[in-house]
Amino acid sequence: MARPTGTLARAVARVAVGAGLVAILAGCGAPAAKEPTTLTLYNGQHVQTTDSLVAGFEKQTGIQVEVRSNDEDVLADQIVQEGKSSPADLIYTENSPALEYLQGQNLLAPVPKPTLERVASKYNSPKGEWVGVSARVSVMVYNTRLLRASQLPTSVMQLADPRWKGLLAIAPGETDFQPIITSIVRSYGRAAALQWLEAIKANAEQHVYPDNETITSMVNSGQATVGIINHYYWYRLRAEIGASQMHSAIAYFAPRNSGYVLDVSGAAVLKSSRHQAAADKFLAFLVSHKGQEILAHSDSFEYPLGSGVVTAQPLRPFASLQPASLTIAELGDGAEAVALLHQAQLL
Repeated sequence: MARPTGTLARAVARVAVGAGLVAILAGCGAPAAKEPTTLTLYNGQHVQTTDSLVAGFEKQTGIQVEVRSNDEDVLADQIVQEGKSSPADLIYTENSPALEYLQGQNLLAPVPKPTLERVASKYNSPKGEWVGVSARVSVMVYNTRLLRASQLPTSVMQLADPRWKGLLAIAPGETDFQPIITSIVRSYGRAAALQWLEAIKANAEQHVYPDNETITSMVNSGQATVGIINHYYWYRLRAEIGASQMHSAIAYFAPRNSGYVLDVSGAAVLKSSRHQAAADKFLAFLVSHKGQEILAHSDSFEYPLGSGVVTAQPLRPFASLQPASLTIAELGDGAEAVALLHQAQLL
């Protein structure tokens, strides 16, 4: 092709230069691509449960969530130590005392009213600074080859009887265990609760385990006879190993007994979060119909608390549970229970 000459050449040159300038200016003036928001979640809930919820939230919103998991009491203490410098935007726990503790330290942000209203108020923070997400209930797990249901106690206090010596399994380091102690203090007083702890420590002998998973496994295998757990550990073991391998069952204490405690799992946004709006969206998702349906159909085996969703798992109906009449405020921050565990030398 012939090269343009004269006036035509100059015109072509001007067009080329102009086009180049437009391209340069366009490049300089265009805003940089916005980095996607990433939330940091301190997770004290079971990892599988949280992973399912996080995946659903990320898919729905495009907001990413970095999960850092540990025991809820460890995470709560870490947040207190970190103060306003905490990298966490949110915390999600198995039990309410850890959230009440952080609330008492003035570290939690108010939960938006529409989010709180998706859950019955008795399962939320009395001050509106965290929201209830799901619930579990404390039960006995027993080996069906070693015990009949009719031989089980009806009161948690009866486990202090010497007849359970060498048979009872406990996990005093589990935060799930603390609400039971608090419940006993409320019903019988601090001195009686300490006496009970000392008696069950003697009865447990070598069956003092680190967690509820171990209690459930040991009872199922016959290495221990009976233990105190939250109901969902038994269902999770059955899902893991199959019904044919289960040699245990769960049983409930008598209605309103001190050992029959409803534990609420909840979540909160930290005041120090740099992504308050996105963090609030995560709380809203947890108790939304979508989030609660994820819980209802997962292997969490917990009871959804929000948006009117009912579990799809074959659990005892939530409405039929008859736990001790303890409010979230009465369960408190767990400090009294921890002090008693130390006094009994179980921690």
